[in-house]
This record gives sequence, structure tokens and C-alpha cells, in this order.
Amino acid sequence: MMSLRAVARSAPRATALTRAPSTVVSSMMGRTQASARVAGSSLKSAFLRPQQLSAFSTSLLRRNPLSETDEELSAKLAGEIEFENELDDTASIPSNVKDYIENGPFELKDTAGAEEVVLTRTFGDEKITVTFSISDIHNFDQDAFDEDPALADEMEDGEGRKEGEEGEGFDGEDNEPPIRCRLNVVVEKPGKGALQVEAAAQDGVVVVENLYYYKDAALAHAGSPDAVHKAQDVYPGPPFNSLDEDLQVLMERYLEDRGISQPLALFALDYIGVKEQKEYGQWLKNLKGFIDA
Repeated sequence: MMSLRAVARSAPRATALTRAPSTVVSSMMGRTQASARVAGSSLKSAFLRPQQLSAFSTSLLRRNPLSETDEELSAKLAGEIEFENELDDTASIPSNVKDYIENGPFELKDTAGAEEVVLTRTFGDEKITVTFSISDIHNFDQDAFDEDPALADEMEDGEGRKEGEEGEGFDGEDNEPPIRCRLNVVVEKPGKGALQVEAAAQDGVVVVENLYYYKDAALAHAGSPDAVHKAQDVYPGPPFNSLDEDLQVLMERYLEDRGISQPLALFALDYIGVKEQKEYGQWLKNLKGFIDA
């Protein structure tokens, strides 16, 4: 199903095309008139001092108006901004997002203009950080999802209906696969290093994929190339799903006790949509401001 934003962007460009012939004619006439003035202008410029020529050319550049393309682009951006503002007026922030921000265990850090969202909390003497990014909305590979046999098997419901047959698809409304939001979880203890967990929020649950232990807690954040290199040299451990099943269950319960659970998964999946909408609106305004400057 095409989104409202996609519909807005698919507006015809016939207006710009119909103006092209007049632009070409004007350009040709301008070139003809310019050729007729070449001799006279060359003679006059020979008697002008270098300083006069410099001042004359600079003043002309300063008085040059925006090109026709600039004006059309600015108008198009204005229309996009208006459309996004209308969406903001009609759309409401999901209630679970508001409730989680106000009553959840984590403190939200959302920097305007940044893709990443950071959640932090303390649990006893532990410092817990959860990071996720709105880039997952754009990086989601639907083709890979469709080609994965294991994920295709999950499409069967109680009546054996699969994708492509009549009826509801992934989410009960259309045939689009669910968004998958990656979660980077770091649990630190003073002087004891850190545990890093790579997980994903999908279908309202947290799925643990890998976990690592670092004696140096800074390696779990890997903010510099040197830290990334050092972290790669540390033994990573086996994939999480290859561990003993009882160990997997206990590890998942360990994370749930620290808030890495269903409410967090639901919040992350909804919040990336809210943030992406907000960032896109501001991006349009920044772009228009630059074009108009």
C-alpha cells in the first residue's frame, strides 16, 4: 500500500515541462542579442579600469535572482512541509509511547537531527544503556525477509493460509512484513567490565542474538576506531541460539529483570516511526532554508 508521503511525492511534473519551450526560446533570443552587442561592449570595456570591471561584475552577481529551478524547488519543498504539518496535526503519538516515556524505567535521550535514540537507567549498581536507530526503517530488507524459508513458514496461520493467498497478510491489514528494530544493550558494573547484548525488537518481543563480555567497559560502546579494533580482538563467544536452552532462558529472564522486555520492544518499534516523521519534517525545513538563502 502506498503511503501518504509516497502519494505526495508522486505529483506530476507537467508544469515544469510545459515551461521548457519558452525558456529555450528566451535563451536563444538572449544569445542573439548578446552577439549583436559583442563589438560595442568590448570597445567600452577597453577604457574601463580593472577596479571598475571588478566592481561591475560583482554587483551583477549580487543582483542575480534565484533561477527558475530554485524557485520551483523551493515551492515544492513548501508543499512537502505543508503536507507533513497536516500529518502532524492529524496523527497522534501512540498511547504506549507516551506511557512508556512517563512511567517506564528508562530515561529517554533523543537528540534532534541524530538517528540514534538512547535509553539509560540504573539497576542497583549497574548502568544499563539501550540504543536503537531510525535507520532500521530505511534499511529493512523486505526481499531478504520474503526469501527466508524460516520466516515464510511463520506466515501460516491456523487455517494454513500463506502469503499471496486471499486474506490478511503479515499484520492483518496488508501484506507488508513487520519492522524489525535492532537493540544494542550494554550492562556495566563498576570495575567489573560490561556485558553487551545484540538483540532485536520484532512482533512486540525482544529476540536476543549475540552477547559479549568485555573487561574494559569502554569496548562495549566502541566509540572510536581504536576501541572497535580492540573489541574485535576479544573472543565473542558462540551464537546465542547455540547455547544450552536452559542458559538461554535464564539469560532472557536476566534481561527482563532489567527492563529488556516486551514493553521496551513495543516502545522501540513505535518510537522509531514517531522520530522518523519528526526528523523528516525538520530535514525538509533545513533544505528549504538552504535553497532560499
